[in-house]
Amino acid sequence: MALIPNVLFFIVLSAGLSLFAFNIKKVINNIKLGKDIDRYDKKPERWRNMILLALGQSKMVHKPVSGILHVIVYVGFILINIELLEIIVDGLLGTHRVFAPYLGKFYNILIGTFEILAFLVILAVVVFWIRRNIIKLKRFIHPEMKGWPKNDADFILYFEIVLMFLFLSMNATDGLLQSLNTPDYLKVGAYPISIYFQPLYDGFSQSSLIILERAFWWLHIIGILIFANYLYYSKHLHILLAFPNTFYANLDSKGKFINNSNVTKEVKLMMDSNANLFAAPPSDSPPEKFGVSDVVDMNWVQLLNAYTCTECGRCTSECPANQTGKKLSPRKIMMDTRDRLVEVGDNFRENKGEFIPDGKELLNDYISSEEIWACTSCNACVEACPIGIDPLSIIMDMRQYLVMEQSSAPGDLNKMMGNIENNGAPWPFNNQDRLLWANEN
Repeated sequence: MALIPNVLFFIVLSAGLSLFAFNIKKVINNIKLGKDIDRYDKKPERWRNMILLALGQSKMVHKPVSGILHVIVYVGFILINIELLEIIVDGLLGTHRVFAPYLGKFYNILIGTFEILAFLVILAVVVFWIRRNIIKLKRFIHPEMKGWPKNDADFILYFEIVLMFLFLSMNATDGLLQSLNTPDYLKVGAYPISIYFQPLYDGFSQSSLIILERAFWWLHIIGILIFANYLYYSKHLHILLAFPNTFYANLDSKGKFINNSNVTKEVKLMMDSNANLFAAPPSDSPPEKFGVSDVVDMNWVQLLNAYTCTECGRCTSECPANQTGKKLSPRKIMMDTRDRLVEVGDNFRENKGEFIPDGKELLNDYISSEEIWACTSCNACVEACPIGIDPLSIIMDMRQYLVMEQSSAPGDLNKMMGNIENNGAPWPFNNQDRLLWANEN
């Protein structure tokens, strides 16, 4: 009978971790649907980028209020969950605060620090909730943030508050049991915050306190497992994916665009006066499709970007096209890409690795050409993203598809390109007449 709690804990832990691994595998398989791209160069710079952006949160603090609050929640949540190691060991071995005898006074410092961080996390989360639901900051009330995206953001805030209160309540009842010299409850730990919770349980008997402490303990670990598995359905998957996303981010200068190698070859051939235009074509055939119209046309880094998007809206708030009332929202581009990727990935799994056409594509069914052509390609969205996401690369690839596959471009752009072809300049004037204005009085 004494082993029943340990066996039950093992079952719960195994089920939670197995489901988590299953969900993460789905994410990885979906990302692998993307085309290959070389992002394995410049390893030292990539490690530095990951440490600064993902671990150090260096770009978060560019907006001081939200940035500092986010750092508090991030650091607090990560450090507090170090205690999970002790909870897991205690659950498997049937011990209680197993690390305390080995860490001595340092254990007291750890628990006290965790409690202060838990309190700060609660305060930060409350501020986040007020900013989203009462103040209603502009970047949180865009059309793409209605429905599930808004509810998801609130659910996570509620989750974090509940988990922190469970942690503090567990410590409060534990501290009372220690003061009652309860067997197996060693007098360890410092409780600078949960001590204020203890008056709530002063009238309870020792047996009732044991039940409450165990209940809070179980609910805390089960809550963590639920939270971990909820990440698959949430924007907060970035908690995990921010690290690989920043590592594999594009390190080239922001103004550099990737040339399509097939187009480059054709242009060079046309400009080479010695080239034999009637020679047999090169052995390497052109791609099946130019540009991107659906997620399977993208590279795997673009798909990783989509999964990593935090929906913070910094990209959209910095976008000059969006600021002037255009339909474009870089955040929506990434959210639409992720939603379509999940849909396509499910299609592949349900049909055993084969995609059954569903009559939809990312372009037009999710993202309109109006959004694509509104972009000024200024890179403001890329620069604003705190974790290195690149919406512009998706926009430019979709433009390539529209131009090269569908011959579809805005009329003004077609006129400009025609002028460049005919006159060597964007203007509708013969290059011989270009300086006539200088002779006018």
